[in-house]
Amino acid sequence: MLMHLDPKMMRHNNVIIMIHVLFFIIPFSCVHSFSVEYGKVLELQESNFDSAISSFDHILVDFYAPWCGHCKRLSPELDAAAPILATLKDPIMIAKVNADKFNRLAKKYDVDGYPTIMLFNHGIPTEYRGPRKSDLLVSYLRKYAASDVTMLDSDSAVSNFVEEAGTFFPIYIGFGLNNSTIENIAIKYKKNAWFSVAEHFSEDAMVSSYGFDKVPALVSLNPSYNERSAFYGPFEGKFESTYGYFIVEQAEKLLEDFVKQNLLPLAVPVSHDTLKLMKSDGRKMVLTIVEDENEEISKELIKLLKAAASENRDLIFGYVSIKHMEEFAEKFDIETKLPKMIIWDKNDEYLSVVGSESIDGEDQKTLIAKFIEGYREGRTRMKRTSGPSLLRAMNKTFNLRMMCIFVFLMVVMILIQLFFTKGSDEYQRVPTQKHASHASSSVKEVESKEYKSAEKED
Repeated sequence: MLMHLDPKMMRHNNVIIMIHVLFFIIPFSCVHSFSVEYGKVLELQESNFDSAISSFDHILVDFYAPWCGHCKRLSPELDAAAPILATLKDPIMIAKVNADKFNRLAKKYDVDGYPTIMLFNHGIPTEYRGPRKSDLLVSYLRKYAASDVTMLDSDSAVSNFVEEAGTFFPIYIGFGLNNSTIENIAIKYKKNAWFSVAEHFSEDAMVSSYGFDKVPALVSLNPSYNERSAFYGPFEGKFESTYGYFIVEQAEKLLEDFVKQNLLPLAVPVSHDTLKLMKSDGRKMVLTIVEDENEEISKELIKLLKAAASENRDLIFGYVSIKHMEEFAEKFDIETKLPKMIIWDKNDEYLSVVGSESIDGEDQKTLIAKFIEGYREGRTRMKRTSGPSLLRAMNKTFNLRMMCIFVFLMVVMILIQLFFTKGSDEYQRVPTQKHASHASSSVKEVESKEYKSAEKED
């Protein structure tokens, strides 16, 4: 059947359609006053920042300064990562803000150095401290766009998941568990770990690949430290133990304790990033201070610390070397013969164990056990952390020979200056107070910027 279309009616309909299109497009472009080109880094400023954050579930924002060398090196890495992250099932956008120009935004998000990178997940900001090379950055960020719990249906799916997860975060795999058993914990700790449930798997994968021999089990893998552990429950419901019956809430607590304890390796190397994790952990820390963690004798000691940690999971075991973090280690009175151990609650006070101030000796395993025993029995002395001594600070910067050379050069420069200025014009130019003040403020500004830039080194 043929229909005759009135040209006037068609024109009328086209106008109506155009009005509807404009009705939707115009408000969108007004509200989102920034151009979105997927795969490109967005340029944000104070006028469009909030609308950009609210428009995307995940957005990584680089607060940079044009003069910052670290920022210039980071920029091409972000350009390379942007198109890959934009193609994820749940895309992650990358944006940047000239924080030197839009300083109100910098102050709002406590930007204290450049570059400062913030990851906004559903509008909630977290400072990004992951890798900055484009390929590693993509691997690191994929977790934020992944499902809370990934479902795996075969041995190959499990191995692929572990491989693609990378080495930056611990991995938890539930074998013979329901998704709902770990879902709440997975949501709570999503920014710290990968979570998955294997629905179908072989006994060979259980034993040879992941080191457990019964189900249900929650297996934790920490690829960075080549560590793995298994939790066999209880997972839910009422269950019996030597202490009587437990209830559901206690089962959930035991499960969460296992997850929290395995976010960190058995013996934690102290760094800026691990300190943040340790401070969010409620356990006290057994801190061991050594001269150099890369020495063979220190490596053997770290093995003993791991064994002690596995037997004392209510404590965090960490270690730090003077060679790599001298300023931090000096807070704990390192005049005592090293290696030494202390109990630290991540504040300005710590405990030394009377009679176990040093664990220097042939049988360090026994000395470590004696230290833990002394702590648990209360044979401790409270001390306060302190800053580094002036002598150590000087030794850290100059040795004696370099100091002598420095003094000699200063004397030569003074003599040269006196020689050339002796016969010069009698009337020396003196800056006005205004110019002097301006020069002083300029120097302070540059020093401040350089200091802030150094805080954000790769």
